[in-house]
Amino acid sequence: MALEQAHILQALTAVKDPDLRKDIVKLGFVKDVVIDGGHVSFTVELTTPACPVKEQMKEQARAAVMQLAGVTDVTVTMTAQVRAAVSPDLNKAPIPGVKNVIAVGAGKGGVGKTTVAVNLALALARTGARVGIIDADIYGPNVPIMLGLKGQLGTDGEKIVPPEKYGLQVISMGFLTSDDAPVIWRGPMLHGVIRQFFMDVRWDNLDYLVVDLPPGTGDVALSLSQTAYVAGAIVVTTPQQVALSDSRRAVAMYQKLNIPVLGLIENMSYFACPSCRHESDIFGRGGGMRLADEMGIPFLGSIPISEPLRMGGDTGVPIMLSDPTSPAAEAFVAAAERTAAQVSIQSFRTPFIPLKPVN
Repeated sequence: MALEQAHILQALTAVKDPDLRKDIVKLGFVKDVVIDGGHVSFTVELTTPACPVKEQMKEQARAAVMQLAGVTDVTVTMTAQVRAAVSPDLNKAPIPGVKNVIAVGAGKGGVGKTTVAVNLALALARTGARVGIIDADIYGPNVPIMLGLKGQLGTDGEKIVPPEKYGLQVISMGFLTSDDAPVIWRGPMLHGVIRQFFMDVRWDNLDYLVVDLPPGTGDVALSLSQTAYVAGAIVVTTPQQVALSDSRRAVAMYQKLNIPVLGLIENMSYFACPSCRHESDIFGRGGGMRLADEMGIPFLGSIPISEPLRMGGDTGVPIMLSDPTSPAAEAFVAAAERTAAQVSIQSFRTPFIPLKPVN
């Protein structure tokens, strides 16, 4: 019996996406099946380049087709096409040039939220995704410092053109004020600048736009929910009880604003010795995971505290770039992969609409 495409597709139903819990044929991942005698080739198009099980799925797909009679060789090409989250609220227009908005927030200050947001964005970009970051912490815009980025915002005559650093497109209030100038604004002014950061910027075909929010449960988070459809929010905490209590409030806020909670990241979870990699639980450990279990949300990972991580933020060369094989960088990569998986899960709850290129 001659090999047909139907035989190939039937064999590939044995390969399942572990996050979406469906086979890759039903999900529409299998593309461009070609049969040339006993040689079979096809493409598997995943929903994110940050998929942590990409190689395992590739091998499973190859093995499944190799079992068919008459198949002598199989070539599997792995690609990715990030799906765009689509708002069920028709009053929220899509952000031009952006597929998915990811909010990063915290119930209180001092938990390293901006450090997490910057390194998470860089970890996503390292996988091949197109990533931008909005520094929406209007009162303390530190993203430019952590990225070593200075200068003024330019325009193309119609919209603001975001500067780029380390492959990230960046917008921050820090580009609009001097370092020692306080921002003393009421709610309506905050709402206006947040809307401008989204709608008046020439975002260039981003898979993920990470938004670093101010700590707490205030006006900016509300403005964000009213301006853009957010694919999901990440809550950053530390192991101490006081931080965990505030994190409960942050999770409750996102749920009240109808923003899906992608998960929780425990920062400063432990101290990783840079010489021997011995781990010490300076602030306690595991509180974030317990809180995630208690609230029924995903736990995205634990980030260690270390001197190189702190130095990276101070010098403008984040740990993802200065020491990509360090425990902290590896932890950020794992958290980014889990974040991308959660965004994909959320995207399958809405129809797939390809992102139109920005002219």
